[in-house]
Amino acid sequence: MDLLLAGLTVLVIGDSHLATSGYLITTLHDSLARRGAVVYSYGACGVAAGDWLVSKQSPCGGAVREDKGPVRKLSGPAAKTIPYPELYRKHRPQIVVVVMGDTMAAYDRPSLSRTWIWHQVSPLTKAIKASEASCVWVGPPWGSEGGKFGKTFGRAAEMSGYLAEIVAPCTYVDSLKMSRKGEWATIDGQHFTSGGYRAWGEAIAAAVASPEILGPLRR
Repeated sequence: MDLLLAGLTVLVIGDSHLATSGYLITTLHDSLARRGAVVYSYGACGVAAGDWLVSKQSPCGGAVREDKGPVRKLSGPAAKTIPYPELYRKHRPQIVVVVMGDTMAAYDRPSLSRTWIWHQVSPLTKAIKASEASCVWVGPPWGSEGGKFGKTFGRAAEMSGYLAEIVAPCTYVDSLKMSRKGEWATIDGQHFTSGGYRAWGEAIAAAVASPEILGPLRR
């Protein structure tokens, strides 16, 4: 396989989909590394996009994985976000991948809080732009309807559509196009079994390695 991302550093940040070994912090991280990237992944369960500009305690744990190292599960006071400017100074990534959508979609609420979501997303995209890193924003996948979080296909589609409108200058990656509704089995409606995370991680990595993202970096 060609090392499509050879020589590039990729920083991945996100919510609970990156907060447990076997989730994207394993599968996406590995898929990017196989393409030649040096990858640093950080996940914090239950946080919103704006929380990645501050140090915010996670209510349900987190995880970190640096380059070829193992997944380190974080709990208690150690489970918190690290401000993006600090992560950028530490790793100097050429590409930042943000996996955020499900938590902010608030499936248990009667409607999508668009104003609040915009105020979460916009400061983070501005910070990434200011750092001059390329940015990829990964939206929510289908998952399964119901479960612990009350996820619905309709809300997932609404959230995905809204994120596509507001995440510029990040390139939006629509996870809904990666599978059919309910195709990837979940444990709770929102978080996948191992097969789903393998498929999603590989699909995201392929999107990151696409000419749309890599073209400007390879000129």
